[in-house]
Amino acid sequence: MHYELVLHPKVKKDFKKLSKAQIELVFKQFKKLEISPELGDLLGNKSTYYLEGCRKLYVDKKKIRIVYRIVETEIIVEVIVVGKRDDMAVYKEANSRIND
Repeated sequence: MHYELVLHPKVKKDFKKLSKAQIELVFKQFKKLEISPELGDLLGNKSTYYLEGCRKLYVDKKKIRIVYRIVETEIIVEVIVVGKRDDMAVYKEANSRIND
């Protein structure tokens, strides 16, 4: 089964913080997610952030994280945030975007 990849509207801003080489690596992971969305690790709750049902996938030797969730009813993978592995900042942003 092939999943449609849907980006949160703010993901475009996330790309501005990455190098071109990192963006290329992110898009390679996106291609993998369209075919195998279960590839990433389940998150659950991180600190005070409720991320139940979300997954994380690493890029560029774990320097970048992709946080996403699978919506089986619509056969989509929703990418919530793409960001550098900087403490809990990616999880904080993911929590914010989910609860907007």
